[in-house]
Amino acid sequence: MARGRDKKNPGAARPKAPLGSLRPLIPFAVVYRGRILAAFLALLAASGATLVVPIALRRVIDHGFSPDGQGVIDTYFAALIGVVAVLALSSGARYYTVVTLGERVVADLRTAVFRRLTQLDPAFFDRSLSGEIISRLTADATQVKAVFGVSISILLRNAFLFSGAVVMMVITSPRLSILVLAAIPLIVFPLILSGRGVRRRSRAAQDRLADASAYAAEAVNAIRTMQAFGMGRTTAARFGEASENAYGAARDSIQARALLTGVAIFLISASVVGVMWYGAQGVLAGTMTAGQLSQFVLYAVFGASALGQLSEVYGELAQAAGAAERLGEILAAEPAIRVPADPVPMPVPAKGAVSFEAVRFLYPARPEHPSLDGISFTIAPGERVALVGPSGAGKTTVLQLLLRFYDPQTGLIRVDGIDIARADPDALRERLALVPQDPTVFSGSVLENIRYGRPQATEAQVQRAAELANADGFIQALPQGYATTVGERGVTLSGGQRQRVAIARAILKDAPILLLDEATSALDAESERAVQAALDTLMRGRTTLVIAHRLATIRKADRILVLDGGRIVESGTHESLLAQGALYAQLAALQFTDALDETARGKEPRPRLTALPAE
Repeated sequence: MARGRDKKNPGAARPKAPLGSLRPLIPFAVVYRGRILAAFLALLAASGATLVVPIALRRVIDHGFSPDGQGVIDTYFAALIGVVAVLALSSGARYYTVVTLGERVVADLRTAVFRRLTQLDPAFFDRSLSGEIISRLTADATQVKAVFGVSISILLRNAFLFSGAVVMMVITSPRLSILVLAAIPLIVFPLILSGRGVRRRSRAAQDRLADASAYAAEAVNAIRTMQAFGMGRTTAARFGEASENAYGAARDSIQARALLTGVAIFLISASVVGVMWYGAQGVLAGTMTAGQLSQFVLYAVFGASALGQLSEVYGELAQAAGAAERLGEILAAEPAIRVPADPVPMPVPAKGAVSFEAVRFLYPARPEHPSLDGISFTIAPGERVALVGPSGAGKTTVLQLLLRFYDPQTGLIRVDGIDIARADPDALRERLALVPQDPTVFSGSVLENIRYGRPQATEAQVQRAAELANADGFIQALPQGYATTVGERGVTLSGGQRQRVAIARAILKDAPILLLDEATSALDAESERAVQAALDTLMRGRTTLVIAHRLATIRKADRILVLDGGRIVESGTHESLLAQGALYAQLAALQFTDALDETARGKEPRPRLTALPAE
């Protein structure tokens, strides 16, 4: 990871202390103070019950093995049954409260991360891989959940037990305790140093796993293209390489944790053995009783065991810190497009006026090449304006800026006289309906997809919108009609069917400004005529900005703006632009040539303004 910022995510954190990356989780936990208090009390009870056992053992050894010690043994062992009952109940309560707290915190964290993703602007996703983001929501959140739930419970239990054991060792034998306490820094310091390496390797492992996940997601989404080009084996080999890199990073992380665990066990066990030997000398010398030594050794074992488990948990927490850091990067990312502190309200009722004033824009990924270079135009309410030009001329960029997916570097964009940079983006987008060239269809039902832009619409309204989009016929023919599930990205629908679903969605939204980006590009000739008639009805009285290559659409525009190299090079009606004999006339001539060729081959001509692909 590059220092300061992650190359994949703009919200990357700077290097932190080994467990400092867990700090973003704290606000999610403190909300549940009652559950934290219950867990704390359960931990106290469980630790206290555990620490009582060595005291009972000392009494039994020192006083129970005498001629009249039967009563002492019976009394202490009966008391131990009560202690065990308290230990069992409090341990169960501790486990439940801590683990459910972890589940609750991680569920809230995952929700917060996804909510933040929905607020980030498209520029963030231009720099990120979708599979890598999904990996953070899934693999990283699961890593945090496993550690924050179970490991935090173990951490707290052993922290309490270690602290109590140290106190009881001091009370039992101050002389032996000095030896034990002197050894603790020698044990803890190597663990802290090793933990930093574990966290660093864990972060690398999570990054490599995210790379593999991102590549897999991309390959699965393009499965038809992959198979059509015979790239199955090559793709599988590349994923295998990515998976092998993820394994190598995970192996390095595990190796570091294994070394950490081994060092901890040796140091702790060696210190206990040394203390036992020294204590045995005291029993032989008569300076302490066998019961005292047994009590001290038990506390030393408790403390050593707790410290050993703390070292393991420390490694797990260091591993989770890498995952939490990656999630924290998303939470810390700030959207470039945000609601102003004091947003200007959009006028009511909406009119649909649009104006661009000397707008210059460069995409963040291509800062050396302006997509729009100082363009200015005004669209009156209800006017139909077509944008034409070769691929890369800036047509789609105009729609992207109007939707405020990006902000221009210079210039102003106004809707109904309001600078959209000063308005609430959601209020602005309520006035816009978009039909893109490559429509998005979700994996739910047809009904849910059409209703996407207007969730409160009735089924009758949805069906009416589908009828206007010439979609009702094919929808009724589906196995469950409007309730038919269309698969991920609408894979069970044809391109033309997906396009008509998107048009029905825009019709249902009933916004005053329509943005049509090659809205009929995927339709056959018959469907195109029907949908075009529906769009003509829909556009009546509404402001329409349409990107088109087909003359059937362009001729009906009130005005045509010809873009080339991010500038408006021509403006006028179809007839006036043909008369000028410039770029528009050249593109129109190419189109008519294509149409005549199709007619000669016996096909119905479907003339387009240019043979170049849509932007």
